[in-house]
Amino acid sequence: MASTLTKILIHVTFSTKNREPLIPLEIEKDLCAYVGGICRGHSSALLSMGGVNDHVHFLVSLGKTVALSDLMLNIKRDSSSMMKKRTGPDFAWQQGYFGFSLGESGSQALLSYIENQKTRHQHETFQEEVRKLCAKYNVALDERYAWD
Repeated sequence: MASTLTKILIHVTFSTKNREPLIPLEIEKDLCAYVGGICRGHSSALLSMGGVNDHVHFLVSLGKTVALSDLMLNIKRDSSSMMKKRTGPDFAWQQGYFGFSLGESGSQALLSYIENQKTRHQHETFQEEVRKLCAKYNVALDERYAWD
């Protein structure tokens, strides 16, 4: 075979530092577009992004030569800089992130999940949501290091 074909779908979520409500609704679309540009610049496709004022979720198709850690470094660094320019110097993301792989068969459910973030978070905190995601994806969560 002369070419390499991959489809590596990753569900990523992370919050603002200390889950401060630092993402104004009127900037949300610009943030999503900006993150989409960062992903394209790293040979990855942002398939969906959404969230609430203190965290974001996205589904990304990771490029075949891209490490998730490198992509996340660039997304968080560059989007933080953009948000500081738009909202002020206090904007910051939490240090880490949560990343979960999924198959194509789970992508439609995840797209709906991301789209319904605002409704979900009328009744559920980010921490509760992450606990459920870690249980779903069978990932051990050490809460001493999960929240900043």
